[in-house]
Amino acid sequence: MSREKVYQLLHASPEDYISGQELSRRLGVSRAAIWKAIDSLRRDGYVIEAHTGLGYRLAASPDSLAEREIRRYLTVPCPDLRCLEEIDSTNSYLKREALSGAPHGAVAAADCQSAGRGRMTRSFRSPPGKGVYLSILLRPQLPPGALMGVTGMTAVAVCRAVERAAGVRPGIKWTNDLVLNGRKLCGILTELAVEGETGMTQSLVIGAGVNVSHTPEDFGPEVAQMATSLAQEGFAASRAQLAAAMIEELRNLSDALGSDVSPWVEAYRRDCVTLGRPVRLLWSDRQEQGHALDIDDQFGLIVRLPDGSETTIRTGEVSVRGLYGYTE
Repeated sequence: MSREKVYQLLHASPEDYISGQELSRRLGVSRAAIWKAIDSLRRDGYVIEAHTGLGYRLAASPDSLAEREIRRYLTVPCPDLRCLEEIDSTNSYLKREALSGAPHGAVAAADCQSAGRGRMTRSFRSPPGKGVYLSILLRPQLPPGALMGVTGMTAVAVCRAVERAAGVRPGIKWTNDLVLNGRKLCGILTELAVEGETGMTQSLVIGAGVNVSHTPEDFGPEVAQMATSLAQEGFAASRAQLAAAMIEELRNLSDALGSDVSPWVEAYRRDCVTLGRPVRLLWSDRQEQGHALDIDDQFGLIVRLPDGSETTIRTGEVSVRGLYGYTE
């Protein structure tokens, strides 16, 4: 506990030195305990200057997803924040925790995922120290039909978070990818569990992985041409600040569930890079060409087919010409 308290005191006065004697007096522990706490913080990547006659000063903090770093930026309550060094998947973790009674609003953030997942069982590369991999557990008292637009709302929420933390607003590729300069920046996965007897929502887990400082080598040759990161596009962001912004925007999303979502639809429509482009609709048994026209009031994609008819897509895969290597 003295380790956290030492950090808090140093962080509260970043421009000032605090002597070991003063830290010892304030915390009621020995000077040896203070030294051990300082050494432990340094091993975690904190730059703590020591000056004879002056004491200690926190000069720099690591770009980490430690709880103390995320909470530095949070402006809303988040009583159940779980920061994990490594997990199979933050979504999978919270789905398991939901069955054990984890509360509404529980958040899991991981530095690394060993089995990150996307839509349609695709894997999501999640190397340590590179991205923000974060999920939130919600327990809305709503039927599943009232949550049809939650993936689209999540895309808007994460766009807002990225803009706050990095100063650039990504576009949205229908339905759940955020893109920057034509390449994938973020993947989103929403998973719903329904209570068998009542048919009401039992839990809703929303997850997003944002590429922050990845290099092409971090993605691997199979996806390096279609993926990007904030750093590759020339934007810097603190991972802790981005995680805090994501938590806050996802809390805003939670508050909006079951109410008028038209402002979210308008924001999605404005950010959707799919609109106005030729698209390829990929079904399990066939493919169709079309032209993306609009987003309806439930985040469905309205497409004009070659015969002039229109259809609304709510599930399935849509490739967009000019993105991810689709050029023909």
